[in-house]
Amino acid sequence: MTTTDTEQVPASAASDSSPPRVRKGWFTALLRRLHFFAGVLVGPFILVAALSGALYAITPTLDRIVYAHELTAPSTAAPLPLADQIVAAEGYVGGDATPVAVRPAPEPGATTRVMFADPSLGASETRAIFVDPGSAEIRGDLTAYGTSGALPVRTWVSDLHRNLHLGEPGRWYSELAASWLGIVALAGLGLWIGRMRRSRRGRADLVRPNRSHTGYRGLFGWHASIGVWVVLGAVFLSATGITWSTFAGANVADLRAAVGGGTPALSTSLEGETATGGDHAHHGGAATAPTGAANPATFDAVLAIAQRINVNTGQVEIKPPTAPGKAWVVQEIQRSFPTEVDAVAIDGSTMQVTDRVDFAEYPLLAKLSRWGIDTHMGSMFGLVNQLVLLALALGIATLVALGYAMWWKRRPTRGVAAAPARGALRDAPWWGIALVLAGAIGLGLLLPFVGYTLAAFVVLDVVLGFVQRRRATAG
Repeated sequence: MTTTDTEQVPASAASDSSPPRVRKGWFTALLRRLHFFAGVLVGPFILVAALSGALYAITPTLDRIVYAHELTAPSTAAPLPLADQIVAAEGYVGGDATPVAVRPAPEPGATTRVMFADPSLGASETRAIFVDPGSAEIRGDLTAYGTSGALPVRTWVSDLHRNLHLGEPGRWYSELAASWLGIVALAGLGLWIGRMRRSRRGRADLVRPNRSHTGYRGLFGWHASIGVWVVLGAVFLSATGITWSTFAGANVADLRAAVGGGTPALSTSLEGETATGGDHAHHGGAATAPTGAANPATFDAVLAIAQRINVNTGQVEIKPPTAPGKAWVVQEIQRSFPTEVDAVAIDGSTMQVTDRVDFAEYPLLAKLSRWGIDTHMGSMFGLVNQLVLLALALGIATLVALGYAMWWKRRPTRGVAAAPARGALRDAPWWGIALVLAGAIGLGLLLPFVGYTLAAFVVLDVVLGFVQRRRATAG
């Protein structure tokens, strides 16, 4: 696209004392340049995040296939007390191992998970023993990650998506991709709207690709039509993905807390101290072993108490105290709709409830965050959610590939295709320049990786302008 709707100024009206000429379409020109530079330079990161995200979307289904033996209980007998199942798991593990958490079988035909801390495992990992609740038969022994209980296949794909298996430094790639994805998508939407307004014919080609078009025009048609269908999903994935990031995620959490939208935390202290927690606790949190042996029978007792208070779903996790002066915790872990994440803290010596948290009392921002995260992970609406995420991720990956193909098609005989014309801000009114600068500074502060790369774009733009002037002078 080119911007041709400029305001013509008669030569007689121009003078050295005249104010700078303002051209119509300066904002579209700015969006085009931003969309181009961000797409070309950040595109590889978005592509990797999209492809790994597409794979992650189907991991819940893969888990059920790969780990069918561990997740399935063949016994049809009535469930044994949790104490008997825990004793069976402790006997299998051996030594003086004490469970750090227990997840009772959520439904008939499912297994109970008894999880142990293991010094040989990584942070947030536990050794999960799968027990048939009807016979106490040990069905499997796997490594589980975080409160989500991700099994090895899902954990491997999750690490690939989050940090490329490079540890904490690898998370910078995903933060860069998440931070820019929404901006690139919205810039593309702005360009799409501008093209729709200017086009008298062929508007339908911007909604669905015209297969009769070939070359650059054909690529553009596919890019525009796919983009408008995935733009809202891309913005959603960007916004929810940012909450997992290291730097921008911390800024978002601080902002939510400042406006009273933080996630309520359950206090586990028996001395009135405040606990910590948050929406992303299911992605981490060290598995800390209890300071003393937890009586297996107490798991049944605290679960029964919690079920009388606010625990009413089959997907539950029970945690014994991690230190003296701490309470037992019983928490709902159902991430599908309707959301069930109520929690209760219980004094193991007196069997009295010391604190409770109910999802119904979450602030609206905390609820939206919970729903957004669970939808991003594909757990909110089950298989339908996962299929939509798969299609969305593949659509984003396709857009990146089409963008590079368009760039390649526009190349001259030698070299690469030129970027859109420079100088959009020179044609803008003063208030437009002020709004753009304010927006850039605000985004840079909230999303540090956007700030860093935006500064790099400006430097690159200046260098390209200098090179062009030198070539023009030399010519």
